[in-house]
Amino acid sequence: MRKLVFLFSLLLVFLSCDKKNKVEKAVDEINIDLKVDRFDQAFFESKPQDLPKLKEQYPFFFPQGNEDSVWIEKMENPQWRELYSEVQKKFRDFEPEKLKIVGLFKHIKYYFPKTNTPEIFTIISEMDYNNKVVYTDDKIIIALELYLGKNHKFYEYPEYIKQNFEPNQILPDIVSSFSKGKVAPPRDQTLLSQMIYAGKELYLKDLLLPDYSDADKIGYKPEQILWSKENEGYMWRYFIEKKLLFDTDQKLLSQFINPAPFSKFYLEIDNESPGRVGSWIGWQIVRSYMENNEVSLHELLQMDAKEIFEKSKYKPTK
Repeated sequence: MRKLVFLFSLLLVFLSCDKKNKVEKAVDEINIDLKVDRFDQAFFESKPQDLPKLKEQYPFFFPQGNEDSVWIEKMENPQWRELYSEVQKKFRDFEPEKLKIVGLFKHIKYYFPKTNTPEIFTIISEMDYNNKVVYTDDKIIIALELYLGKNHKFYEYPEYIKQNFEPNQILPDIVSSFSKGKVAPPRDQTLLSQMIYAGKELYLKDLLLPDYSDADKIGYKPEQILWSKENEGYMWRYFIEKKLLFDTDQKLLSQFINPAPFSKFYLEIDNESPGRVGSWIGWQIVRSYMENNEVSLHELLQMDAKEIFEKSKYKPTK
């Protein structure tokens, strides 16, 4: 009997790998013509007298209401110029990052064939870590000052925020921004709906970034992934016993969904836990659902959280 179970498991692994290989082969055959426009270089390499030409070329970066003196001061300000210098040290040659983005968009085109290929614009912005990447229908705007490496001298942020200020987070951040236009918003305010919503975004990263580790997809350290796996059953039991899944208290978002230094069970384990464990468990529920049901990706992204949960056959690791 054990031998049969082993052989069946081996067959499932083989079929899964074969399917993955077929997908990756089809992805490789997709052609992507991606243009990168270095607005950061265009701006900081320009002189004040070049400003009218810049504004004509990039009107979307110069909102109405700001005098030219504002932009000229930014061009000449020593602190902005130092920041520009640091960005150039890291990203003067953006070609390696472009090749990675091309690979990502091959996957996006495979799963979402009607998606336009946007133009990439690199900028130096205001250190707004909530908007590291902005994705629109025809543009992706990447704030390069937020990818200099977590230990950079300019970063005076808590560890849980700056740990994702690494170049390898550009692609996961693009997918996060892309997902906002693909994943249907939660239909209610329950914790479960928020967990599944976050889980759908992370499942998209499974498909679009197949070579990325789980840690890089969610923005954890490897030891935080290990902690989540080892404590999955305990966390799930906590949610069930406290009847939190269908609770609509919005404080639960800051406890278990939103970025935070740790999750808030109000127990001794809090300081050991990573933030966003509700998102991590939502991810495992979505994965379980897709393993146990034959539905398309597009159906999944529109589906109600309660239906996903009920049909997922999710069982946390003990």
